[in-house]
Amino acid sequence: MSSGTGEGAVPPLRLAIGIATIGRAAILAETIAEVRRQTRRPDRLVLCGTRPEDVAGIMLEGPDEVVVMAAAGLPRQRNRILDATADCDVVLFLDDDFLMRPDYLAETERMFATLPGLVVSTGTVLADGIGGPGLSPAEGRAILAADQRNPSPVGASEPTFCGYGCNMAVQAAVARRHGIRVDERLPLYAWQEDVDFTRRLAAHGAVLRLAGARGVHLGTKLGRGSGVRLGYSQVANPLYLARKTAGGAYPFSYARTRILRNLSANLLRATWPEPHVDRRGRLRGNLLALLDLLRGRMAPERVLEL
Repeated sequence: MSSGTGEGAVPPLRLAIGIATIGRAAILAETIAEVRRQTRRPDRLVLCGTRPEDVAGIMLEGPDEVVVMAAAGLPRQRNRILDATADCDVVLFLDDDFLMRPDYLAETERMFATLPGLVVSTGTVLADGIGGPGLSPAEGRAILAADQRNPSPVGASEPTFCGYGCNMAVQAAVARRHGIRVDERLPLYAWQEDVDFTRRLAAHGAVLRLAGARGVHLGTKLGRGSGVRLGYSQVANPLYLARKTAGGAYPFSYARTRILRNLSANLLRATWPEPHVDRRGRLRGNLLALLDLLRGRMAPERVLEL
């Protein structure tokens, strides 16, 4: 909970944490343990699963911690979290494998309270296991412990293009006022939904990376979808988002760069793939999306048929 204020104190905000999860109850428990070590506890913690098994063994502590359910798919789950936090000022979306330094929430609150034009913040990721085999919770905590031996760069920030979905906080009133939701046409893992969501919010204020809000993204591989589906989304989703915004929030130049980068990586590594990446599946998905583009039938939802 936020603390009381006196003269010169930071005005209190109602700050919620929302975590969408599916099939990773054990790793979710590790993330919640770090939430409960925050020096500034959240006013609400919302866990959104797709079935009871997703939160099996998770013990809630008081009425401010709740579990809600949604149909499978990250955008649907994140929109359900927005619904469940309608009375909060700031909603911090965390992946279920993101471990926060204990002062992460305090720094996030400080920045939103002192910068009225801030609409999206994203933290400083000290290590990201998503590009490799992933980090264990013990490895993540060791990185956090080493970082805590150094002073936190309180108040430092820099503009950034978008929020990073594993840890992004949004000014909820702005999202509600302008009807900005996570696009549910992006199914399953919803590749690029964080960029689209936060870029639409960026039309109404600043998007900043906070140097003092620090954490580790474990990049846990358990529960992730097929390489073919992800590969299809790597092409279809950026093109869909660029078309939807007509060169605005999600520029075609950004879409082109993302597609070429992923296609090149999958092509180059398909013969000698990393043990933790289905490069051949991703490449097949890339090519299926390009073939669908030529046929005039490419759409994000097509991954559900693969």
